[in-house]
Amino acid sequence: MAENQNKKSIESSFEKKLTFPTETIDLPSKGKTYPKNSPLSEGKIELKYMTTKEEDILTSQNLIKKGVVVEKLLNSLIATPGITTDDLLIGDKNALMIAARILAYGGNYEVEIMNPSDGDKFKHTFDLTTLEFKNPVEGVDYSENNFTLELPVSKVTITFKLLDGRDERSIDTQLKSLKKVGNSGEVSTRLKHVITSVNGDDSKQTINTFVENMLSKESLILRDEIARLNPDISLEQDVEMPDGETVSLGIPMTVEFFWPKAGA
Repeated sequence: MAENQNKKSIESSFEKKLTFPTETIDLPSKGKTYPKNSPLSEGKIELKYMTTKEEDILTSQNLIKKGVVVEKLLNSLIATPGITTDDLLIGDKNALMIAARILAYGGNYEVEIMNPSDGDKFKHTFDLTTLEFKNPVEGVDYSENNFTLELPVSKVTITFKLLDGRDERSIDTQLKSLKKVGNSGEVSTRLKHVITSVNGDDSKQTINTFVENMLSKESLILRDEIARLNPDISLEQDVEMPDGETVSLGIPMTVEFFWPKAGA
């Protein structure tokens, strides 16, 4: 017992002496949705470089099976005190993921993609350093993370928020439970977390009932408005096909995104 305690004490002392290099990463939101007392309100986050400790996280079969490997990785890399991925807007978390990959392995990301015109596959190298931010919309107040929208058909006025990592984790848990009983519920579950009030009523019962009976047209309008307002990083890039045509493609997140082949 004493030997184990001494070993832990030595390891803890060793870790405290280590100074890991870090980088200050800009956030797409510019910090506008976070409380003034949060370090995120400055629109930046401190991220340390990846070490073998994080590579162990990436290869943990247990974390991979649970679907939490990226969360564990990013939380291990965040150097800003008191901050986890739960606190980050989804778009800011996406930007953090790209930054972590660039710091670890560089901006070149080679992956096999499919030509949409003929289905043939070929290798292409995406340049992650050129991905652009979609910043907050000018003139919109983001300070309370609460936005108002009057739906054009039903004339119902709703308020809604932009989701953070904590919301996303709750949604994932609910979707897994729904999947077990054969119900996808992807759109409605997400909207129940997004909407914060219906005609001034913020009770969960009212919100849930409204979402379950929401017109598809108005659901689309709300989702379009969320996409318009949500700060993020663009995960698309123009790719020149073998036939010379240029197509805008989403960057595929394969296992090699965080675990490139040796020598790549």
